[in-house]
Amino acid sequence: MNMPEKKATRGSPQKLNNQFVSSCSLSSSKLLIHALAIFVLFLVVWQIQKTSSSASPWARWDKILNNSCLSPSHDTQEAMADRLRLAVTFLPLKDLRYAGEPMKGHTWFMSSLYDMQEQGEVQYQQHPVEASGGRLLCLRGRDRHDGSWNSYALAWPDALPQNATLKAGITFVSYNHYDYHNIWHGLSAVMSFVAWHVKSQCAAPERWILFHWGELRTTMAPWVSTLLEATFGGAVKIEDFGSGGDDDDAPVCFEKAVVMRHNEGGMSTEKMMQVYDLMRCRARMYCQVGGRDEGIKVGVTMLMRDGTRSFRNASAVVGIFEEECRRVPGCHLMVAYPHNLTFCEQVRTKRKACDILDQYIYLTCALQVKLMRGTDVVISAHGAQLSNMILMDRNSSVMELFPKGWKEMAGVGQYVHHWLASWSGMKHEGAWRDPVGDPCPFPKDEARCMSLFKDAKVGHNHTYFSQWGSNVIKDVITRKALQDPSSFNPAAGLCGCH
Repeated sequence: MNMPEKKATRGSPQKLNNQFVSSCSLSSSKLLIHALAIFVLFLVVWQIQKTSSSASPWARWDKILNNSCLSPSHDTQEAMADRLRLAVTFLPLKDLRYAGEPMKGHTWFMSSLYDMQEQGEVQYQQHPVEASGGRLLCLRGRDRHDGSWNSYALAWPDALPQNATLKAGITFVSYNHYDYHNIWHGLSAVMSFVAWHVKSQCAAPERWILFHWGELRTTMAPWVSTLLEATFGGAVKIEDFGSGGDDDDAPVCFEKAVVMRHNEGGMSTEKMMQVYDLMRCRARMYCQVGGRDEGIKVGVTMLMRDGTRSFRNASAVVGIFEEECRRVPGCHLMVAYPHNLTFCEQVRTKRKACDILDQYIYLTCALQVKLMRGTDVVISAHGAQLSNMILMDRNSSVMELFPKGWKEMAGVGQYVHHWLASWSGMKHEGAWRDPVGDPCPFPKDEARCMSLFKDAKVGHNHTYFSQWGSNVIKDVITRKALQDPSSFNPAAGLCGCH
């Protein structure tokens, strides 16, 4: 008897199996489509990232939009750029909230921005950087009397402020709390840029922008500017932002800006010596100064001053050190007046060959760098002229003299040449302080006393100077005999650049 054929019911295994197969086929197709879509999207994003990894956020956003079906119109993009321009906020270059401690921490100059620094390296700002979203530094900085009227901002490269000018190349922005015309303060302000130069494969600036208390400065001491010209291999172009006009307040933005506001702060002694080695080497190349006279075992140079902090009896002081130099075969004494001189130009000098005491040889067109190239011992009253010590060979000696009253009232500023000697690899042989001088008619703790002592004349002590000079000259000869000549000037080849 034939059994009736069973029909698949709603809950039968056969029907469930058919549904399962159909469902799996559909799911597999959807998964494949989703996987392909994700893969294509990954390729698009990867290509955009690869071609625009260094672009600004605005450029990356523009790229993403242009590679999608949601690209906005040109008008929409312009509107977005206008909004970014309006979002640029200019702040005072000199922040008066920090006037009480202007040089602490982030300082009162560009107070909202912070420095970058590696261990032992120079402290600096660099714009643009990833941390600021690739924004450029922009300045409104023409005021020369009140730094709080000058201002700064960061702006996207594709949305610069209205009427802004973009300056190409590297711009060095220097903040100096003191002065660019005193060669000590000027040198202190600019040497940090040389440290960045060494750190950055010897990249050189297109221009300099100088600020003092946020106020624009457009000149510096010729000695400093010529040293920079020698160091960076080109003329020093100091930005003055034009002579004014209708667009006097128009901002200027910079393709790449390096900002210094701490001078040598944070640098290790080793790093500072490296910087001064390079500057010394470049200066000698620039001035075409070769080797020194083989017949001179020790060169002694007296850097003299006219007027303030000059010697009361200059001939007596020269005579004392001349006598000690004469006692040492091969010792030569040079007396030089380096004031008001450019770097490689004429130095008014009087040379005394110490083995012929009655003969004076006047050297015209002597080169300042050449003078210091042949100097092992420099003797001078305290003053900016002692900055010339950086042009001597490493391990040379410095002898410093002070008028009465400086030790008690001059503060830490009296030690700047101790510091410079250490930073540049020299040996500071101590200081002599004149005990004789006019008394201060004011209470001893008043600043008016220092105003009298600051520019006073310097006397002498025959016995002390004789012993001091003799000891230093003998020590120099001993050091030079034991020292490897190649260690005098570590910078070689391209003066530290490779």
